[in-house]
Parts: sequence; structure tokens; C-alpha cells
Amino acid sequence: MSREIMLVADALAREKNVDREIVFSALELALASATKKRFPEEVEVRVEIDRETGVYESFRLWEVVEDKDYLDEGLQMPLSEAQKKNAEIQVGEFIEEHLEPVEFGRIGAQTAKQVILQKIREAEREQILSDFLMRKEHLVTGVIKRMERGSAIIESGRIEAILPRDQMIPRENLRIGDRVRAYLLKIDRQARGPQLILSRVAPEFVVKLFELEVPEIEEGLIEIKAAARDPGARAKIAVKSNDPRIDPQGTCIGMRGSRVQAVTSELGGERVDIVLWSPDAAQFVINALAPAEVSSIVVDEEKHSMDVVVDEEQLALAIGRTGQNVRLASELSGWTLNIMTPDEAQQKNVEEATSIKAEFMQKLDVDEEVADVLVQEGFSTIEEIAYVPLSEMLEMESFDEDTINELRARARNVLLTAEIASEEKVEHVAEDLATMEGMDGETIRKLAEHGVDNVEALADLSTDDLVEMTGMEEERAKALIMTARAPWFAAEQ
Repeated sequence: MSREIMLVADALAREKNVDREIVFSALELALASATKKRFPEEVEVRVEIDRETGVYESFRLWEVVEDKDYLDEGLQMPLSEAQKKNAEIQVGEFIEEHLEPVEFGRIGAQTAKQVILQKIREAEREQILSDFLMRKEHLVTGVIKRMERGSAIIESGRIEAILPRDQMIPRENLRIGDRVRAYLLKIDRQARGPQLILSRVAPEFVVKLFELEVPEIEEGLIEIKAAARDPGARAKIAVKSNDPRIDPQGTCIGMRGSRVQAVTSELGGERVDIVLWSPDAAQFVINALAPAEVSSIVVDEEKHSMDVVVDEEQLALAIGRTGQNVRLASELSGWTLNIMTPDEAQQKNVEEATSIKAEFMQKLDVDEEVADVLVQEGFSTIEEIAYVPLSEMLEMESFDEDTINELRARARNVLLTAEIASEEKVEHVAEDLATMEGMDGETIRKLAEHGVDNVEALADLSTDDLVEMTGMEEERAKALIMTARAPWFAAEQ
């Protein structure tokens, strides 16, 4: 009997080109499945095959549970009873009982065969996938084998991949038999069908196509720093040269536009703008907004945004049809871009200056003339007046040293008063909020300033409210709110 098992294991391993261990595991499952059929109730069985001799043993298993949790005599054993058999046994471990093994030659042959073949198919698929991943290919080229609910199943060598409907270029009409190229978006090892998920709309797809067409990118002479797409319509890529002798834009465009045209053809006519990357964020944004010409640009580091001023006749070009140009430039650069005309920029500056002036007049208790001078000298916050080096402030011709010292003292008093008020609010924060998982001192202070002083009040907030109050990332805001709402769900259960 043991010889027969060894022969079967060796034959299947050779025939299917899989590891013998996979075959032995499949045989153990098949034997366990056949053994279970001896029992009228549901049981757990383990079979162990000696890899050297082929001799196998069968065991019935019971999971050890607390006496109060004992529900199923076929699969469980209460701890008090299990400890009579093994005094050191713990909850969660298993009690085993030796069973008379079934005859290998009399197993439900069909069940054994199905289990073995399924295991081998899984092993084969895993091996094929591993071989593919070792090649580190990001582009997959294959033929559409069939369509399933709008998604295309693509056969590439021995690999099957899926191109979901939402990852196809809009208005793209793909049919069975078409040869398709796509970017490997992710791998779903849990999927029963194709495990490779492809995309033709991901920005990375454009990057990989240019790597194919432009040898200088593969050689490291040119880098693609970023990419953004409106799939099927327009794309932008930012390029940088690592060799001062090479023009990165011209190289990617190619002779008479041959290289960029090859990419555009693969993308179904999608226009691709090649933008010169710059380490200076403002210059990069100016480049990204081409062909529109930028008059001026104001960077707000705190809000990670830029006010981009363009002449009236350039406005439509800068924004693009349905906002396409500014949206792609924003995605490419990673900055929020506000496009405006010179008149709109002037109006915004006046409004901001008026607001700042009013704050200075109120908090520093100064007249309009003094507040005007401070705004004209470039001060926009109380903190700047309090902590800008004295030497820089003394350069202002409008104020003498005594006036400057008085302004600095008033500014620091305003900040100190605000800090004390903030601390008092934090003192009134309920312990459940202060000790909540994921909470920190800065977040508590900001919440207290907005009157959120307990977990219940936090739970009532929306994610957008919390982000606006604290400036935190949306994902963290969601997690905090879900933690605050946990008692709600516990009460419902």
C-alpha cells in the first residue's frame, strides 16, 4: 500500500511538474476526505503520510473549548474532559485519536482525484504566476480570450489576466481575438479566476509605453518624474534629463513626433503633453500649464496651493475644456491650483489685506494707519510681528524703535492670551476623548477650540468636518470617527 502511494506521488509530480510535497498534501486531503465519510456527523480528520516510506496514519481531531462554549460534540471537546486525557492541554489546541486508516485502493476514487487535481492546478497556477513575477514585467501583452460582464479575459502565454471594464479606455471597443497591451495594476491571490488585474487607464501605463519607445529612459539618461491622465482624451508626463547634453522633451517626442505618436496610437488617439520637470514647484506648475502662459504665481506652502494668474485671453487655454488642463497640471504637480485673471487676483489681494488689517486693528489695538503700514510691509499674521527678528523690523522707516517694541510686546501678549485660553479649553476635555486610541495633544487642542470636548461630540462629526477643523489626512479622520462611534455599534449588537 505504501509503495502504491509513493508511485502515485512520483508519477503525478513528474506529469504535472510540481513539487512532490504538493502531491503528498493533496493525497493527505483526499484520504482525510474519504475517512470523514465513515462518520454520520461532521468530524475533523487529519492524515499524515511519511514522505520516505509512504506509510500513512489517520487521526480524528476535537478542538478544545471552554466548557461554557461547548456546542458541537463532533468537532469540539470541553476543557474539563480534554484535561482528563492530557492535563497540560489548553483551549484552542486539539485532542487527537488514532483511526484505522482507509484502504488507499478503495478510497472514493473520484473524490481523491478531484482533490489531487485541484491542488495540482493551484500549484501549477502559483508556479506560473511566480515565474511571471520573477520577470518583473509591468506591461502585459496578450489576446482577448473571452468577455465576462464587460471585462476582458486576456491570455498571455500560460497566464490569464483580467482587464475590468472600468480599466478600459473610454469608448474603446475591444473584441474577442484582439491583441491588447495593458499595465499590471495589481495581483489578487485570493481570486478563483485570473489573478492579474490589468489597466489601460492608469497613469503608469503611459510611463511604461514611453519606456518601451524611448531607450534613453531605460538607460537612465532621462527620467519620467510624474504622469497624469484623462484617459482617452489627454495626458501629461513630466520629464527630466540626467545628461545635460540631452533634451528630454525632444527625445521623448522623437523624429517628426514618431515616439510620442506611437504612444498616442496605443492609447486610442489620446494626446500626450510632454512637460519639462523642475525642482522648483512654481516653475514646474508653469511648465505643466503649457501651452497657457502664466503672468504670475503665488505659492501658499501651508495650504499646498498656488494662485496662478493668467491674462484674460489665456484663461480658457489655462483651464482647458471642462477644466482638463488645470486638473491634469494639478495631478502632475501635486499642488492645488487656483486659476485667476489679474483683476480677480487684485480683488483677492484687496480682500485678504482688508481681513488682515482688521485683525491687526482688533487684536493689537492699533489704528488703521498703523495696520496699513504693517500690511504694506508684508506682515500677514500676529506671529510674524511677534517673532520676526528685531533687526528686520527696525529697517521699517515708518516706525521708530519704541513703536516696534510696543507692537512686538502687544503681539506676544495676544499669542500668550490665546495659548492660555486654548489650554483652559483642553483642561475641560473629557477623559474619554483625551485617552481615545489614535488621539494626540495637537488634535485635542484643535478639537477643543471648536467645542468638541468628548467622544460623543467627535462621533457626531462627519469626516469632512474633522478634516476642516484639524487639517489631518482624510484616512486618519475616518479612523478616529469610527473609533469614536465604536460604542454605538456595540450597543446595537
